[in-house]
Amino acid sequence: MRYLPHTREEIESMLGTVGVGSLDGLFASVPEDCRRDGVMDLPAPMTEWELNDHVRGLAAMLAIKPDFKVLIGAGSYDHHIPAIIPALTGRSEFLTSYTPYQPEMAQGTLQGIFEYQTLTARLLGMDVANASIYDGASAFAEALLMGVRISKKKKVAVSGAVHPHYRQVAATYFRPTEFELVELPVLADGRTDLAGLAGLGELAAVALQSPNFFGVIEDLDAAAGAVHGCDALFITCFTEPLAYGLLKNPGSCGADIVCGEGQSFGMPRSFGGPGLGMFACLDRYVRTMPGRLVGQTTDLDGRRGYVLTLATREQHIRREKATSNICSNQGLCAMTAGIYMAALGGAGIRDLARLNYDKAEYFKARLTKAGAKICFESPTFNEFVVEFASPFKPAADRLLKKKIVAGLELGAYYPGMKDMYLFCVTETTGVEIMDAVVGEVKK
Repeated sequence: MRYLPHTREEIESMLGTVGVGSLDGLFASVPEDCRRDGVMDLPAPMTEWELNDHVRGLAAMLAIKPDFKVLIGAGSYDHHIPAIIPALTGRSEFLTSYTPYQPEMAQGTLQGIFEYQTLTARLLGMDVANASIYDGASAFAEALLMGVRISKKKKVAVSGAVHPHYRQVAATYFRPTEFELVELPVLADGRTDLAGLAGLGELAAVALQSPNFFGVIEDLDAAAGAVHGCDALFITCFTEPLAYGLLKNPGSCGADIVCGEGQSFGMPRSFGGPGLGMFACLDRYVRTMPGRLVGQTTDLDGRRGYVLTLATREQHIRREKATSNICSNQGLCAMTAGIYMAALGGAGIRDLARLNYDKAEYFKARLTKAGAKICFESPTFNEFVVEFASPFKPAADRLLKKKIVAGLELGAYYPGMKDMYLFCVTETTGVEIMDAVVGEVKK
């Protein structure tokens, strides 16, 4: 009864109230061929300690266990999580995946999200940020759709250096619509080729990622000029928000909409999740922004309070006129990111970003000295693409035996980049790990 708290009498009482004779009757409206017939083949029940042992056994079967060092980023990054993060987010006041609607009952949660919005807007250099979206990929697709809504045009251009999974999600969003999505080529230096924008016709928006999938830092100032020169909106996305502790933020470079993944801010990688879709824009576009916003107000006595605002855009309020079908946000993840940003502060984020940059530069220099080639000469942050003088697979296999997962082979994502590897290092990567990789490359 721990997980099924209702007694048989309570169930019968509820069924009587709604006028249904049995639990099966609740599902009578579901066609029979859509219902499961028979008993589910489930294992026998376990005690708590038996279940813990079972889960530990499953974890031991993983190819990559927690004690491995993974030198792969590609949209998900390993960072130290300060002890203050789980200590605060684990409090019962915050530990819920649901954003409460009743402001009189949820002032702490709403204030936390308001502060997250404020810190996000400052980090990205934008006027306003929403309460978050599901993850970076869905935020990216929603940003493109927002660009279409604002401009009333039907074509968007996306850099080929945007994360492949983000582009796949965007293509899925656009497939059943009348809108067109075109891909921009990548130059030899790893940056996006914007020279052909004028020949693409009327564009609603142009989207770049910086640092992009290859870790290359795009020239956002120049890109903003080129995009606005075509009378299009400039959208930038990111997978590593920590970079903006060191780099100029997108808002200062002329971006109209900024979105990306916030997992780096206090969230473990944990099989790729949980994630956090960060989303911000200029104030003049706020009424076309998807998702929800927490606003600040005062009550009848003049006391400060927080409420969900601009909710009429949401699917659950006016479905036929909805800005987006996004009708929720990552409440706990947003709270986590807000606490992370507040705990480190501007100076802390800047220092941590510098440490990440310096470690990556050290690793690049050591690999180059060992005979490897850094494929793109443009500045990078955290990650970079490497090509080796001889096949790297044998060295990678040897490193795996030392519990080091070294690099992501890019051929599956970019056929022309077979045998090129994307490496990533963060503050969690020790010098001895980098030197071990270099040692195997020299063999």
